[in-house]
Amino acid sequence: MRRLLIRPGAIGDLIVSLPALESLKVDYLEVWAAEQNLPLIRFADRVQSIISTGLDMLEIEPSRGLIGRLRGFDSIVSWYGAGRPEFRDAVAALGLPFGFFPALPVGCHAVDFFVEQALARSNKLKLVPHIACPEGTEEFAVIHPFASKVEKRWPMERFRALAQQLPMPVRWCAGPEEALDGAVRIADLYELACWLARARVYIGNDSGISHLAAAVGTPVVALFGPTDPAVWAPRGSRVRVLEQMDSVEPADVLRAIEGL
Repeated sequence: MRRLLIRPGAIGDLIVSLPALESLKVDYLEVWAAEQNLPLIRFADRVQSIISTGLDMLEIEPSRGLIGRLRGFDSIVSWYGAGRPEFRDAVAALGLPFGFFPALPVGCHAVDFFVEQALARSNKLKLVPHIACPEGTEEFAVIHPFASKVEKRWPMERFRALAQQLPMPVRWCAGPEEALDGAVRIADLYELACWLARARVYIGNDSGISHLAAAVGTPVVALFGPTDPAVWAPRGSRVRVLEQMDSVEPADVLRAIEGL
């Protein structure tokens, strides 16, 4: 059987759906996703960025090559186009083997939400996202003080105060668009995952990088503000979530690290 999974979204969106995606593996599995997320998809036979396929033009000016590729799959599971009726109409008119799933979790943790979707197609389920990396731990802590929205960020001065109190060297982590002098910046997400896996502990906000650190098994302290951790917190036995981050002090984070 040949199956295609189409999964748009940011880093965190991909990671919370990894257990569901892996559970949908068949004889041949191809995954189309956001370009930056492709290095994290280690279980597929082939990966490709959604934009490079021309899928976004399907309801406007579909190419024969794209239609031929889509018809070559026995099953297509798509979180892309679920909210675009014109796209779904084009798929139906072409007779393509799509099944659409909603991309935003409702009423439960995101991992469970996507696993429930996969239940209809597979019984080989995992409940914790996992990305395998080479083993080995070094004595350093990683701090990633950023998030997609300002209101999801613990104040930088508290991160700096925390860094001064940690009993190990601190390596700051930042993305290509995030301004932070001296920060480690690794563009390839799998290489970043392997670097995070070597850390003794990771501290960060509600962000995709926090999900990535948890998925490689690094002890994680995640600070949450307006987002509901019951839905979006990184999952794992080595994760501690501190809610209402406006009232969280460096001492609270240190106690959480000791608990890990």
